Amino acid sequence: MADKTRSNAQYAIPDDPDGSTYRFIIVAAKRARQLQSGQRSVLPASNKKPTMLAMEEVRRGLIPYEDLNQIPVDGPVPE
Repeated sequence: MADKTRSNAQYAIPDDPDGSTYRFIIVAAKRARQLQSGQRSVLPASNKKPTMLAMEEVRRGLIPYEDLNQIPVDGPVPE
């Protein structure tokens, strides 16, 4: 039973205090589409599905993304 719990832990959605579960899912889904379209994984491909590879890449911070909805803290507040 402990082995199954440990293997499922690698696929868990991470707790991200600065982000959200929704953001993680969207970024991973977009990355999975890129992998399905032929882009190479930044991780060694070990016969994993594109969705699992994408989730792992995003979880490890290997896929850069920018939240365009965030208001810059240092800049002026738009009116």
